[in-house]
Amino acid sequence: MIKEYNRQEAIEYARKWALSSNPDFYHFGGIGGDCTNFISQCLLAGGGKMNFDKIKGWYYVDVDNRSPSWTSVAYLQNFLLNNKSIGPFAKIENLNNLQEGDLIQLRQNPSHFNHTVIITRKMGNQIYVCAHSNDALDKPLSSYSFLQALGLHIEGVKV
Repeated sequence: MIKEYNRQEAIEYARKWALSSNPDFYHFGGIGGDCTNFISQCLLAGGGKMNFDKIKGWYYVDVDNRSPSWTSVAYLQNFLLNNKSIGPFAKIENLNNLQEGDLIQLRQNPSHFNHTVIITRKMGNQIYVCAHSNDALDKPLSSYSFLQALGLHIEGVKV
């Protein structure tokens, strides 16, 4: 069964915690960055159901019991694009076609995507995002420096 992703709840969560950290989750800022951990929290707030599969899952219990996809840009991308079980799922989409609540992954170095942000507002051709690592609240995507941007349209949540 598939349920709708609640974009508004995800956006509200993103705005609430963009400039601080929810104490219910470890903050990974000092050990590699907190961007994907923050985005996973936003997806969860939008109705994302955790998938506790130890190999292919997406979940967080505590700092020592979490899936790689919860905190890693590449693993989250792989999970969302290939999820055949429980949890949120996505498809690659042109940035112009993305909606508020969708995700964008940025390649800021030649070798790999290294940052994930959530779209919290669209006005005309301008996209605004929230993020962690370099904490941002409704920051214009155009203010980021990147080599490539990958749009991930969240299609729903498998339950």
